[in-house]
Amino acid sequence: QVHLVESGGGLVQAGGSLRLSCAASGRTFSTYAMGWFRQAPGKEREFVAFINWSGSSTYYADSVKGRFTISRDNAKNTVYLQMNGLKPEDTAVYYCGASRRAVVAVLTIPQGYDYWGQGTQVTVSS
Repeated sequence: QVHLVESGGGLVQAGGSLRLSCAASGRTFSTYAMGWFRQAPGKEREFVAFINWSGSSTYYADSVKGRFTISRDNAKNTVYLQMNGLKPEDTAVYYCGASRRAVVAVLTIPQGYDYWGQGTQVTVSS
């Protein structure tokens, strides 16, 4: 069992930056791939980025590539999402997920994740 808690969301102007954190409970955090997804009102949850268990491999949605960076600190049981160059279309609730899977195609869909946090709101004003 993994319990995830996101933090770091807020209101920011377009072009600004935020860093989201996702703190995990449990001793097995380092065995999970971790992903970030987001969900805007009336839309489905969409993939943002994932990182493998060791942090050696990352993957991004085209919409955030070059602006967002995912990282993890296994000693702190935490995964991060650094978001730069924020745009109004980045406005959403951001969720982190934990997955025991290792296939890229699976890690880019919500069904590939075993545990989710409660989400943190990110609002980007124009």
